[in-house]
Amino acid sequence: MTYALVGNPNCGKTTVFNALTGLRQKVGNYPGVTVEWKEGECTSPRGERLRLIDLPGAYSLNARSPDEAVLLDVLLGRRSDTPRPDRIICILDASNLERNLYLATHILELGLPTILVLNMIDVAEEKGLKIDFPALEKQFGSVIIPMQANTQKGLVELKFAMDREDLPTPTKIDLRLPQTLNDALQAGYQSLNKAGVIQHKELTAESLCLLSQHDPGHHGITDTQWPAIVAARKILEAQAPAWEDQLVSARYDWIHEHCESSVRRPGAAKASATDLFDAVLLHPLWGWATVTVILGILFYLIFSLAEGPMSWIEDGFAAAGQTVQKIMPPGDLRDLITKGIIAGVGSVVVFLPQILILFFFIGLMEDTGYMARVAFIMDRLMSKVGLNGKSFLPLLSSYACAVPGVMATRTIDNPKDRLITILVVPLASCSARLPVYLLMIATMIPAEHVPVTTKVGLMVLMYFLGTFGAFVFAWIFNRSIMKGENSLMILELPSYKTPSFKGIAIQLWERSRIFIRRAGTIILGISILLWAAATYPKSDSPDPSVQLSESLAGKIGRGIEPLIAPLGYDWKMGIGLLASFAAREVFVSTMSIVYSVEKSEDEETQPLRDRLLVEVKPDGQPRYTPLVCLSLMVFYVFAMQCMSTVAIVKRETNGWKWPLFQLGYMTVAAYVAALLVFQIGSALGY
Repeated sequence: MTYALVGNPNCGKTTVFNALTGLRQKVGNYPGVTVEWKEGECTSPRGERLRLIDLPGAYSLNARSPDEAVLLDVLLGRRSDTPRPDRIICILDASNLERNLYLATHILELGLPTILVLNMIDVAEEKGLKIDFPALEKQFGSVIIPMQANTQKGLVELKFAMDREDLPTPTKIDLRLPQTLNDALQAGYQSLNKAGVIQHKELTAESLCLLSQHDPGHHGITDTQWPAIVAARKILEAQAPAWEDQLVSARYDWIHEHCESSVRRPGAAKASATDLFDAVLLHPLWGWATVTVILGILFYLIFSLAEGPMSWIEDGFAAAGQTVQKIMPPGDLRDLITKGIIAGVGSVVVFLPQILILFFFIGLMEDTGYMARVAFIMDRLMSKVGLNGKSFLPLLSSYACAVPGVMATRTIDNPKDRLITILVVPLASCSARLPVYLLMIATMIPAEHVPVTTKVGLMVLMYFLGTFGAFVFAWIFNRSIMKGENSLMILELPSYKTPSFKGIAIQLWERSRIFIRRAGTIILGISILLWAAATYPKSDSPDPSVQLSESLAGKIGRGIEPLIAPLGYDWKMGIGLLASFAAREVFVSTMSIVYSVEKSEDEETQPLRDRLLVEVKPDGQPRYTPLVCLSLMVFYVFAMQCMSTVAIVKRETNGWKWPLFQLGYMTVAAYVAALLVFQIGSALGY
């Protein structure tokens, strides 16, 4: 039995999905479109295995964005890669019931057995709402489950409802449309039926959804079917002008009429907890202050709280290297394991605690409803560069990873805004940049010399610089290569709710699995190749430094040294820059391998940050000066250095034009910014 989970954004759908499936879930993208789907399993009270598909959030089935198009295609069975679900679980925000029922009525019209889950019932009670659940069940012809997903209240009742064999088919919804509109719709349906576009002839809902399409680009509509839809729309517009507005009004009238008898509201509206919080968190001054304080706390914890676990991981990899050295005889195989695999992978895995702290805060802000407030606060600033606050949501996602950030632009309706957002979101400092920042900050200001607040300030500066760069380039693109009218933002601010720490824990587990898998595949493979390039061809000299210099990697590094010398970098750093074109964090593993290969057999293993502190130039001066470390961080703020992002942008824009443009402008910006930092700093005597 396959269930589809549907609902509006911010209704708690993901929390319900996590509560039902736990760790028995997987995440992927629908083939042909970069719209994320989640699939999981749960066991019914009778022991039956149930399959759940978590579909993208949407406000209606009138698909205007790729996310909504995928939702419609799956529910209608128009995707060959996903079978049509047997049943539907529709999640609704009980505290904002009428607005959520707009999507629910679309879902009910599909005729599939549907369970309506009224989530966030606690928030509804705080607002003084009294909901008559039996009356609602009778009106909609569906089982209704009140739920508080973040505490799993109602979860058992939901599982029993999912287990029912006699789950009812929804009651037919009569919108009481004007006769002229009814006649026009019938003419449109007949036109679609004659053209062979309709798959489910018994479903008026399918015809209505197809007539509401404005974009032929989604999976279910072929090039031959699209002209038939355009022709049917012309019939409707001729016979019933403004027919879509009439449909929306009629649907809300029907919802309001049925809620009047089932939902009692308090006589006098009183300020809710959400209103009280928003008075501060959306204030023109205190709102910005709150965002700044939250970011400050986040970066403080990244440095202070993660220090212990990082030391344990470092000690573990160091012990593994020493163990291998003891049990294996000297030779290339031992060097590959200790100086290539352990040094390369270990230098990246050590940053896992700090990355998980970052993801925890992002999950916390999303789960509480605060993330939407950040977008609201940013809207005025975003409008200055020709975008709106909706573009800031992909930008926020990119602080975790640019790939889902680029994917999140699918919710932006305006094509110009979407393309500009795609081009600038990789400038947000993602978690892959974090190891580079942390390594450079630890090198330029060792912990014993300065308070942790200084390091926090430097980290905030890097994140600010990336965000500022995104705004600047958005302003440039909006006024040059992609001119057009600016769009307005309509954004729902959900009620604040208690976060589901179990759901956040599941997300952290998924993120850590992805990170470890990346370290065990991409970084492992690159580490082996880099070790080989730094070891061969063999030199006759017993000096490890000469051996490294005459290796393939050394020759490549020396070849590009004249180009990067004005930035303050030597040929060893050049090897790291080239290798990190695959992924930014590879820079850290590359430098670890380079200095491990250069180390003699009798030297003790030491953390990479300690190795950088003692690295010197031929004249005895420190190689990694504060200015060089700052230049490297600034370079990675602006550089693309991520083939996964290039690939996803290519798929999103359907060609190589924009990803190559993006790679070019970001690389030039990174070089120029790093050059200015080093040259101006050198001129000032730093």
